[in-house]
Amino acid sequence: MVNSKTLSKLRIASRQSDLARLQTETVAAAILKQNPNLEIEFHFRASLGDQNQNDPLWKMPEKGVFTEDFYQDLVSEKVDLVVHSWKDLPIEEKPDTEILATLSRADQRDLFLFKNERMGSVQSTRSLKILTSSPRRCYNLEGFFKDYFPCQLNQTQFLSVRGNILTRLRKLFLEDVDGLIVAKAALDRLLASLDPQYLSGQKEIIEILKKCHWMCLPLTHNPSAAAQGALAIEVKKNSPWARLLSQIHDAECFQNVQKEREILAHYGGGCHQKIGVSVIRRSFGEVCFLRGLTDKDEVLDSVRLDTGKDFPKAKSLEHVFPSSAKQQKFFKRVKFSGPQIDSALESRFLWVTREDALPDKFQLRPQQVLWTSGLKTWSKLAKRGYWVNGSAESLGENEDCRIAILANLHQAHRSAEPTWTKLTHDEGFQNPEMKVISTYQLKALDFELDLKNITHFFWAKTLQPAQTWWRSPPYR
Repeated sequence: MVNSKTLSKLRIASRQSDLARLQTETVAAAILKQNPNLEIEFHFRASLGDQNQNDPLWKMPEKGVFTEDFYQDLVSEKVDLVVHSWKDLPIEEKPDTEILATLSRADQRDLFLFKNERMGSVQSTRSLKILTSSPRRCYNLEGFFKDYFPCQLNQTQFLSVRGNILTRLRKLFLEDVDGLIVAKAALDRLLASLDPQYLSGQKEIIEILKKCHWMCLPLTHNPSAAAQGALAIEVKKNSPWARLLSQIHDAECFQNVQKEREILAHYGGGCHQKIGVSVIRRSFGEVCFLRGLTDKDEVLDSVRLDTGKDFPKAKSLEHVFPSSAKQQKFFKRVKFSGPQIDSALESRFLWVTREDALPDKFQLRPQQVLWTSGLKTWSKLAKRGYWVNGSAESLGENEDCRIAILANLHQAHRSAEPTWTKLTHDEGFQNPEMKVISTYQLKALDFELDLKNITHFFWAKTLQPAQTWWRSPPYR
């Protein structure tokens, strides 16, 4: 508990938008839960970036257009701490302040919203017009929609947009465009709040979202802005509130965000950069997604898994079984049909393990959510004309989709977790968290197996991320 005699009132500042106030009140609530007798005083006001709604952020000469004004307030001790969207902070550290804490991170992915009414137009013109002011999104998504949008595209055009979340959503339907990209964390936070003061904005957002298809953009192709989805709690150095903030601090989130910012700083940093970087930690290790183009025209495109273990590497694919080079087929797939499968396909939430698992003549219903185990399956389903909402990106069936709010816009309880129906083969993994339906059978083919030069075995399974198994010397 805080010493009430010395620290009885905490002055918290932030921007004055609904999202900024909501984020600040979330931090305050976490603090009050640990220190119920503390008095909180809020200081909300517009930043330079809020006042200038005309120029794209990357064209503004000032660094920290949403944060610099508050830095001065901290230094002059007009306030005790400031709550920021961490991605808005400059990469360079300030001499007199520090980021002392953060809460658990919201979903760091971007969300693509597409107007339902525009599908016919896009199919006709084969052109997609999308609102976003992010150079990172423009670069990383330029070719993405050609493979993952459910109709053939020849062109994707990005148009600048400014304003808070609700303003951008309004512009989506006021302008001659097809879609909009926003940070998913912003929408999730606004829609999850139970505070009556945000109810009017929530209702308007929901009505707009009901007119859209939505798509969670994969980190593999579109890593987030460094620190996206995380809140930064900035204080003056040697702040007396340090002990209090340690009570609400999420160390893992802080570590991931710091690593993302360090990687971005290596390439120069700044909102003008065409670079996305996302770090996530799972039971099997740390995954780092990095993609973009540096100021020196260096192309970045990698997904790295650090398991904390050293696995011997094969000299070439010729020494790996099964061989990626030969693409040898071991099975043929025989599809099932019948009332049981027809009934299963009526489920609201379908998890598709591979493209073969979805029957050929399946008709996607309104409000139905289609999710894939990996991106290859997503691409194949898109080419068949299906709108896919997102993917586990081969991270496993335990990967949290984080779509409860989006999927339940039409429901009374928007926080209800989806109950998935998994479509797989007759010997597929029986996930107790899902209803599992077999839509096809694997039948073994006759083949010759020559293992005399094989030194490594590659095993890929949904609940076991890619690992390399080895034996030396080679089988004889």
